[in-house]
Amino acid sequence: MSRPLLISDCDEVLLNMLRHFADWLDEAHDCHFALDAPGFREAVRDKKTGAPLAEALIWPLLDGFFDSEMHRQNIVPDAAAALSAIAEVADIVILTNLGDEYHASRVEQLRAFDINHRVRCNRGGKGLPVVELIEELKPSVTVFVDDLAVHHHSVAKHAPEVWRLHMIAEPRAAAHMPPAPRAHARIDEWEPALGWILDRFAEGPAPIA
Repeated sequence: MSRPLLISDCDEVLLNMLRHFADWLDEAHDCHFALDAPGFREAVRDKKTGAPLAEALIWPLLDGFFDSEMHRQNIVPDAAAALSAIAEVADIVILTNLGDEYHASRVEQLRAFDINHRVRCNRGGKGLPVVELIEELKPSVTVFVDDLAVHHHSVAKHAPEVWRLHMIAEPRAAAHMPPAPRAHARIDEWEPALGWILDRFAEGPAPIA
């Protein structure tokens, strides 16, 4: 009989990233990152002028962080213990929105925190990669965890039978971000999230609205 499947994002679900990205921007690029902003476009500002950075400048900064600063990231509280418990009953894939060039670095980074599950890199919406993983692994039930509403929308569109949990591990960002409309639940800490995920595994596939 097939096992359940957990498909989890990495940044701000398993590893803290935003606070470290903010520190690095301040130190290396004289920019301020507002953790309470609704998105990257509004969050990154020139410290001297207060003006938002052009979007064309923001994405290279993100790549720069992952090129040289991944060592700053730390494990989200209770994440490793929760994954260990889930792995006893389910398969786990970490679906991270980084290019394939970062795959080895992400695997090594997670291994340092005793997270040794399959990592799949992705660019863009996560709905189609989720479908591909389901077709490959044929799980009895799937739970998807991510911090970004856009990915919950994508998964709801392409794989509506998947349970969707919205989680934002950075408290300062979570306090200003509403629940994703297409997620089934919003839980920002792993201890209660673990119980919710195990209950969904027992319940079976999500009802298709």
